[in-house]
Amino acid sequence: MSADLPPLSAAGRVARFREALAVHGIEHGIVSGASTRRWLSGFTGSNGDVVVTPDRVVLVTDGRYGSQAERQISASGAGVDEVMVTTTVVEQRRRVDELCAGAGRVGFESMVWSHAEWSAHGALDDLVPIDSVVSQLRRRKDAAEIARITEAARIASVALAAVEIAPGVSERDIRDSLESTMRAHGADGPSYETIVASGPDNAAMAHHRPSRRVLEVGDTVVIDVGALLDGYHSDMTRSFVVGDPSDEQQRWYAALSRAQRAGLDAVADGVATREVDAACRASLAEEGLADLFTHGTGHGVGLDIHEEPFLGRSTESVLAAGDVVTVEPGLYRVGAGGMRIEDLVLVTESGHRSLTDFPKDDPCPPSPPTT
Repeated sequence: MSADLPPLSAAGRVARFREALAVHGIEHGIVSGASTRRWLSGFTGSNGDVVVTPDRVVLVTDGRYGSQAERQISASGAGVDEVMVTTTVVEQRRRVDELCAGAGRVGFESMVWSHAEWSAHGALDDLVPIDSVVSQLRRRKDAAEIARITEAARIASVALAAVEIAPGVSERDIRDSLESTMRAHGADGPSYETIVASGPDNAAMAHHRPSRRVLEVGDTVVIDVGALLDGYHSDMTRSFVVGDPSDEQQRWYAALSRAQRAGLDAVADGVATREVDAACRASLAEEGLADLFTHGTGHGVGLDIHEEPFLGRSTESVLAAGDVVTVEPGLYRVGAGGMRIEDLVLVTESGHRSLTDFPKDDPCPPSPPTT
């Protein structure tokens, strides 16, 4: 990790969490999901519940993580008062029950533990899902978070610039090269399962898994790559043509570039997410290609690779300064292949700022790396 990145701090997040719960008449909250638990407390272990009461914050975890939890919560500045170490899941649930004893409504992440699962282990009665509460809190990224996402995006661009995209190279070769290079430049690993999709059929699948197929002249190649850095993700897609693009490939790429630019131009504080999606689709409709765009336009990125806000036809969110989102229209047709162009952008008070800088002016692959 780059030494000049500002330190991460969870200071002030518990207070914001309490305020958000109070709006819903909730005094006690239980956070169990890995990403939100990390965001709230700084703890990165695979198991634990952060219990927030009106006057205490307690992390309940198991014996694998006692010393790690103490170090991480101390460094995070979150204001966790105590770490409780348990030996069984039943004991962990009992401790959480005790911390919430006498409370009225208790908030919990229903996407992590269901109401039935909590009820089976404990005696909590009035459980209220708070998934949307915590996802909204995590949307606004602070300077340290933005710095890590930006650096992760830079590392992914460096890796893509170094890869060989040429006849005879396999999809898996490209994936392996990308992931190795990202690690060599400081990434903890890939942000997600790297996508390398080539040819008339594989490239027509938006989330194709890299295979042993080797690239051929005339292929379209979709590369969706991101780096993971200190828990934070990046996300970028570029599309290429091996050899000289055909007239149809040139038409697709030009239309897709205009559509993505229309989407990016729409990104700003206070803009409905569905308006960004609509801008991309309207541009493609002018070219008669809208039916080939078969997924949403984008999503938030942070401690999770897909998080709020989502940008689609029916989404109800409104963009706000501090959101980090993708804009990624694509075109796909079996027999012809596919293309997608994706950038990661920070929503600002005056519009947006791109966090990805890899060229996208044309579908020619980057020059082969020199040795």
